Amino acid sequence: MKLTTRGHYSVKALLDLSLQPEYGPMSVKEIATRQSLPAPYLEKLLIEMRKAGLVQSIRGSVGGYKLARSPAQISLGQILEAVGETIEPLPRHPRTQEAQAEDWVTLTLWQRMHQKLKEALYNITLADLYYDARSWQASQGEATSFVV
Repeated sequence: MKLTTRGHYSVKALLDLSLQPEYGPMSVKEIATRQSLPAPYLEKLLIEMRKAGLVQSIRGSVGGYKLARSPAQISLGQILEAVGETIEPLPRHPRTQEAQAEDWVTLTLWQRMHQKLKEALYNITLADLYYDARSWQASQGEATSFVV
């Protein structure tokens, strides 16, 4: 699986929101500036994530977007699904007499790996990513500013 720009920007935006006191709200412009993302594209992604229930939009002069639930309750799989990212299923293997046992073993192996990858994406949360990034920054002796 390759994480596209769409998925990468979405994760960056929600990770940024997870760092805000009480989890937001933050304007699209603020998030885009901090994470070096194009604001119009980010706005479209946030709208999709709002429809999926991952973020809430707040109107007004101090409005913006904020997480709809805690970072520990938002998985990477949910984020990717919200913006239309998928893990491509394996092509169908023809069920013919000519198919050899080793082909079936290989296919079964790939199917199992595909399932485990999907399970992992739904078990990795924003909170996990946050702590991973903070650990890496600390190991590098970096300050606590956060850019994914």
